[in-house]
Amino acid sequence: MKHIISILIENEAGALSRVVGLFSARGYNIETLTVAPTEDTSLSRMTICTTGSDDVIEQITKHLNRLIEVVKVVDLTESPYIERELMLIKLRAVGKERDEMKRMAEIFRGRIIDVTDRTYTVELTGDADKLDAFIQALDRAAIIETVRTGSSGIARGERVLKV
Repeated sequence: MKHIISILIENEAGALSRVVGLFSARGYNIETLTVAPTEDTSLSRMTICTTGSDDVIEQITKHLNRLIEVVKVVDLTESPYIERELMLIKLRAVGKERDEMKRMAEIFRGRIIDVTDRTYTVELTGDADKLDAFIQALDRAAIIETVRTGSSGIARGERVLKV
């Protein structure tokens, strides 16, 4: 089962390395990882997307809580949450393809952010399933390059991850 783990961690050198080392030392896979400072510059928020049984996720959160730099750990998938990912995708757009690529971007609520004579670069946000569906809807030959950020998540409602 997919889990999104959100971590508040001290914003210092080596903290990310210790978290990633914890995962690799125990054979846990990180599917996506995003990290950025929060409104408090001394803290960063790390979002890790991983898969595993409830027991495995419980072990992961226990190990994370033992790290000195970790301030707080929350499994967002335990309650309602919002998940988003950003994708930039460069598409071949020549002749008749141009209109088709523009229509596809509009259908998926994407924005064309760069245009050349031969390409469109589309910005698309949504959950991983939406981004995967966009890629599946395209002709593979039309895709030149793809960049994805990985999942970011936040709990719905009043639930917050704060010190």
